[in-house]
Amino acid sequence: MADLFDPACELCEAARLTEWFYEDDLCWVAECELCATPMVVWKRHDPNPTEEVRVVLLARLSEVVDAHYGYEHWVDDNMRSIPTHYHAHARPRGGFYGHGTRRGKDQRSL
Repeated sequence: MADLFDPACELCEAARLTEWFYEDDLCWVAECELCATPMVVWKRHDPNPTEEVRVVLLARLSEVVDAHYGYEHWVDDNMRSIPTHYHAHARPRGGFYGHGTRRGKDQRSL
């Protein structure tokens, strides 16, 4: 079983480098500093949440996209840079990065 926290992990550190939209005991959702898309991060240092936990994490991510971005998205949970800690990005449909997307339901970018 994975440790709950790894002091060497950037996601465990949870530095508030960008805007945070949501946080509870299970996860947090913030804008990814690299790709400018919303990203959900499980608060447990483990790459493999149960399906039940994954469903909740992705629901929180979708809620943030709907409330703050309003674009159609696809879920990217290929953990390229930090493969030891579960996180997922809400990428704009047809795209990968969020740079230049406008926030707000009345300003849909895609």
